[in-house]
Amino acid sequence: MSTRLRIALGQVDFLVGDIPGNAGRIVEAARRAEALGADVLLLPELCLSGYPPEDLLFHRGFRSGITEWMARLREALPGAPAVVVGYPEYDGDTLYNSAAVFRGGTIVANHRKQLLPNYQVFDEKRYFHPGAGPTCFEVGGLRAALLICEDVWQPAPSAQARQAGAELGLVINASPFEQRKLARREAVLRERALETGMAFVYANLVGGQDELVFDGQSLVVDAGGNVVHRAPAFSEDIGIAEYVPGRPAGTWTGEIHEPFGTEHAVYEAIVTGVRDYVSKHGFPGVVIGLSGGIDSALVLAMAVDALGAERVHAVMMPSRFTSTISLEDAEAMARGLRVRYSLLPIEAMFEAALETLAAEFRGLPEDATEENIQARCRGILLMAISNKTGRIVLTTGNKSEMAVGYATLYGDMAGGFAPIKDCSKLLVYRLARWRNTRGAVIPRRIIDRPPSAELRDDQKDTDSLPPYEILDPILEDFIERDLSVREIVERGYDAETVARVLEMVRRNEYKRRQAPPGVRISARAFGRDWRYPITSGYRPGRG
Repeated sequence: MSTRLRIALGQVDFLVGDIPGNAGRIVEAARRAEALGADVLLLPELCLSGYPPEDLLFHRGFRSGITEWMARLREALPGAPAVVVGYPEYDGDTLYNSAAVFRGGTIVANHRKQLLPNYQVFDEKRYFHPGAGPTCFEVGGLRAALLICEDVWQPAPSAQARQAGAELGLVINASPFEQRKLARREAVLRERALETGMAFVYANLVGGQDELVFDGQSLVVDAGGNVVHRAPAFSEDIGIAEYVPGRPAGTWTGEIHEPFGTEHAVYEAIVTGVRDYVSKHGFPGVVIGLSGGIDSALVLAMAVDALGAERVHAVMMPSRFTSTISLEDAEAMARGLRVRYSLLPIEAMFEAALETLAAEFRGLPEDATEENIQARCRGILLMAISNKTGRIVLTTGNKSEMAVGYATLYGDMAGGFAPIKDCSKLLVYRLARWRNTRGAVIPRRIIDRPPSAELRDDQKDTDSLPPYEILDPILEDFIERDLSVREIVERGYDAETVARVLEMVRRNEYKRRQAPPGVRISARAFGRDWRYPITSGYRPGRG
């Protein structure tokens, strides 16, 4: 090989189930890569179907759509560059997660994913059969091997490709975002490069799909394990990495975008998730219950950043327990962000509910029931606005609350999407402070005040829960690390507190099953990768 090899990394946002639309995006990306002089274009895993297609794969109409548009792509794609397209391959009754190389109106290579992930949010063994062996093809005088996502996370497929004469690994991916995921990807690619002596080109999906957000950050790692190209995070991109042959391993040139810090990355992941969920569903906008507290303040800022102020409606619904400070701060923030702001007191609704229930409650002391009635009054109003305007309700509960049930079913949990559902309370504060470094949109008092649901006089979260500095690490140990009470106590926490927290988590599984979906940003979120039974005799506090 004596000429340069130009590889385009197609970091594109595809829509699950939109087969004709995705085919159009594939053709558009190919034409852009052609204009950039690329020899080959990599597109993400299962880009024709969107990822993850889940049980759509079983539908006969979906299958016929894939077959039809794979045939159409042969005619629609330009003769150059070669285009690597991820698609579900139906072979009789057997289904594969595959990558086809289109060139000059034909498919010159087809790889079937060998390793099928079946952990965390992945359940590919439900749908696909594993492929067998490496797949190589010639591009620009170089022998390249195709791999699909999980294929590169274990050594065997890359080693097989090298033994088959591959000089370069081309990897298409749908690798979802979570904290510290980029560093893990780069470490894996470095290992594969050093094991095989090959460079690896890693094209990743970008955009939001229900609970999952894909961050892009497509990569090229040279044969020495060095990152020589990194695409931007959370944005579409057709990036070019160029290889010049030479001894011993040739040279690479590309553009390296610096990765975001933790708070920046999480914030952008949630903004991306909100933007795509709202836009892909065709909602005209969102409505948010604004309380004057930190959670709803952060969600409001995220919604405006995702959608623009004109598509956001904030509603303050005070009760007899709402403080003047909360009223002032909520209005100040809404006015500052220039969103539509409504003030809808719930006192009359609350009084009517209490009056209606007076005979039923006679002789019984006040308790959380009266608090929950207030939350449900607010839920009625928000859902009524949603029904009338078509705007989706964004709920404002965080992961700490969802874990221990510090939320009202059919009240503050009522809505269509939960942006900060996977953010601990401590992370919520960190994100709020980070957002204010880009412009102080969240009033300082909201960040500094002790958190309170304001459902009774002088209420504080710590009346019902351990301080978040204690609660959140216990929850992380249990939810993300599966540690027992004994193991968590050995990390320095009070045994009685740990047992109490874990029992609250167990007891409130029924609430979480009825919660709206929300953006996943941790190694284990409530949703796709949390499958605890609702009815269970197991008591974690005994372990």
